[in-house]
Amino acid sequence: MSLKKLPGSPYPLGAHCLGGESQTVNFAIYSQHATAIDLCLFDAQDPTKEIARVRLTERSGDIWHVALQGCPARQAYGYRVHGEWNPSQGHFFNANKLLLDPYAKALAEHAVFHHSMLASEPNPDANGQMQLSRADSAPHIPRSLVIDDSFDWQDEQAPATPLAESLIYELHVKGFSRLNPDIPENLRGTYAGLANDASINYLQQLGVTAVQLMPVHAHLDDGFLIERGLTNYWGYNTIGFFAPDPAYAAGDDAVAEFKGMVKALHRAGIEVILDVVFNHTGEAGIDGPSCCFRGIDNLVYYRTQNKNPAAYQDFTGCGNTVNSPHPRVLQLIMDSLRYWVSEMHVDGFRFDLAVTLGREPSSYNTQCAFFKAVLQDPVLAKVKMIAEPWDLGRGGYQVGNFPHPWSELNGRYRDTVRRFWKGDHGMLPEFSSRLSGSQDLYAHNHRSPQASINFITSHDGFTLSDLVSYNHKHNKNNLEDNRDGSDNDMTWNHGVEGPTDDPDIIALRERQRRNFFTTLLLSRGVPFILAGDELGRTQNGNNNSYCQDNPLSWIDWDLVQEESDFLDFVKGLIAFRKKFPTLRRSHFFSGKASISTGAPDIAWYRPDGKAMASDDWHAQTAGAFSTFMDGPMTTPLVLLFNARAESLSFHLPAPPSCENGGHWQLEIDTADPHSIGRNTALCGQSLLPSRSMQVWSLVAKEAEGVMRPRMLDR
Repeated sequence: MSLKKLPGSPYPLGAHCLGGESQTVNFAIYSQHATAIDLCLFDAQDPTKEIARVRLTERSGDIWHVALQGCPARQAYGYRVHGEWNPSQGHFFNANKLLLDPYAKALAEHAVFHHSMLASEPNPDANGQMQLSRADSAPHIPRSLVIDDSFDWQDEQAPATPLAESLIYELHVKGFSRLNPDIPENLRGTYAGLANDASINYLQQLGVTAVQLMPVHAHLDDGFLIERGLTNYWGYNTIGFFAPDPAYAAGDDAVAEFKGMVKALHRAGIEVILDVVFNHTGEAGIDGPSCCFRGIDNLVYYRTQNKNPAAYQDFTGCGNTVNSPHPRVLQLIMDSLRYWVSEMHVDGFRFDLAVTLGREPSSYNTQCAFFKAVLQDPVLAKVKMIAEPWDLGRGGYQVGNFPHPWSELNGRYRDTVRRFWKGDHGMLPEFSSRLSGSQDLYAHNHRSPQASINFITSHDGFTLSDLVSYNHKHNKNNLEDNRDGSDNDMTWNHGVEGPTDDPDIIALRERQRRNFFTTLLLSRGVPFILAGDELGRTQNGNNNSYCQDNPLSWIDWDLVQEESDFLDFVKGLIAFRKKFPTLRRSHFFSGKASISTGAPDIAWYRPDGKAMASDDWHAQTAGAFSTFMDGPMTTPLVLLFNARAESLSFHLPAPPSCENGGHWQLEIDTADPHSIGRNTALCGQSLLPSRSMQVWSLVAKEAEGVMRPRMLDR
């Protein structure tokens, strides 16, 4: 290999092809405390064979750089960083470890833990000091790859769906298509599998507007999982913030395949949101693997304890916390986000344990550097930013406390809806707040209902089918003696733990699933659906399937008739939401009478049709009430809820007056899996079976009639 060494440039960081016939690539890497850095190049045909080692002699501030002529695209490389080995002071430099480029845009292989990656020996010396490991990790660490960013996007355009019109569908790239028989076998479980017509047609027919991908950043499979014969299936173990994980690529170019997936989804009108993990990395605790950041500059990239730099601050429960307040680490995070928007064309991000990014120095602060950087960034201003608004540190639950224009996964919505339909007492006040957009949580800093990402299930916890089938978690196949996963999921098995042949229990579970989905799709805010819930996917009671890369976690596309019926019901709900604008308004209800119509935009009633009084709101019995919803130039709706164990007769509000008269029409009845589309007309009252809900719309007597309500009589 004939190389010519040039000084190069400190910017941009990472490896960048400069173009031209000379095949020049510029390499730049940041390290404040290193004493020397070697760039190692590897043979394209034999990745274990090092073909050149180049000392980076140019240093601009704390950025080390070099340019190499004769270096082609797809060149495999890594770094060896020299410096002080002094764990007591937080320095873990060990040139025996080949390290990934923090700005690597592609990796040659998926990363799997090997003991040679450990920076220190497993056992300390007689004085309790960590000893430097002399094992060479190069045979086991993935190579970073130089890439050519060019890609033919053709006429691709981002859908730019407003949040108010959005419906988010969370999926795992592998698990979504791995068992789909309509996709070619070699594409199943890959970016290309998600881009396949069978996948896209399904998503379009379902009616979702965005897919939220569980982490696709390159991640490391943990050593303790490998020892148990398991893997880190979910991928919340990032070691590369720019590189799509090659494990999900059908071919050898994960970057181009990912871009092709985004292009195909965009052409179908579907946005792509990434679940990103900037709060911690896959290097775990101090005694974990040294793959990248720890070996490049531990004190820069991780938060260490003020009086004990040998130990990490851990707000994440994963062993380490990324040092996001550091200017260079903040730069890396911002550069990564901009790259995925500008070069990979994604439409938004969901930030795992986002409270950690707002800790400055240790307490959560909405005025921290990270939030300010995001707010002023012209690239990120046009995409969706969604926070998981909690972490494991003190004061870590911050639902409702993120700044404008962030949206948040509304954990209080999830908990309240679960408790309401479980029949818990005293839930009416909070349930009504969640149903109407959580104004109590988001209005204080001028956010809209779209700040609330409403969800009932997500990857982290029970599936919807398991939510109504189990009282307790069943995680023994994770091989942690059932200690992992939440112990407080507010579930109800309806009489039997797990599968049953009892027809009454089965019918009640099915009705509860319809209740959950109907509540979700009719609430103000942005609906969020866990992939497979609409298909009845079960994990057999496992509420923490992070290590289950097998059919337990994959979607089963072989549907029995009951699940096919449920899928049709969900499709009907999504279509219903799109049909009625009042469900998607980007402002909160006021409860005040409209000057033009005389009717309020929302009103609440007891089952007997009388307006809810203070004593009714605070009654300790399980929830039974109705709500009237209206808005400018929309069709009024009435929602009836019966979370009690007995049937109840409901009096509907008197139909608001219309120019041509009108009546209430039954649109949805969760007691009837085939109710959507029947449009049964009725006036006066309706009998609701136990634990069910109904939705009624106001229709004119004549199709051309213009309906505008006056003040309700009740």
